[in-house]
Amino acid sequence: MNKAYAAVVILFSALLSGTALAGPTPAPPNAYLYIGWPNDGEVVSHDKPIRVWFGLRNMGVAPKGVKFPNTGHHHLLIDTELPSADQEIPSDRNHLHFGAGETETQIELPPGKHTLQLLMGDDKHIPHNPPVHSKKITITVK
Repeated sequence: MNKAYAAVVILFSALLSGTALAGPTPAPPNAYLYIGWPNDGEVVSHDKPIRVWFGLRNMGVAPKGVKFPNTGHHHLLIDTELPSADQEIPSDRNHLHFGAGETETQIELPPGKHTLQLLMGDDKHIPHNPPVHSKKITITVK
C-alpha cells in the first residue's frame, strides 16, 4: 500500500469514527502536564483567591506567537471538557489563556465542586499533536 493511500484511509477512518484530528504542531512523545496545586480532592476557602500551579515535564513554555520546537503555553480549563484538538482553544471564563508563558495563576470560584484541567497550546492556541493535557482534578470551594 502506498503512503498517500494509507494517509487517505487513516483520515477517512478518523472522520467516520468522529475522532478529532490534532493540530499541526508536534508534541514531544514524553511530554507530561500536571496541576501541581491544588491537589485532586482539595478543599479550599472561597475567602481568598485560589493559587493554581502548572507543572510541565519534557517540554518548554513559550509565549503565544513564538514558534519554537517542543514548546507551547498553558490553558486552564475550568468546569469544562477538553475542546476540539484541531481548532483554536476558546478564550472565555472556562478556558483561560496564559499566552505570556505564565506557570501559575490565582482564580476565584464560587462555593461548590469545580473541575480544573490544563491543556498546552501552540503559538496559535491550537493543541499539539498529540494533545498535551493534564488529568482533570476536582476541588471543592467552601
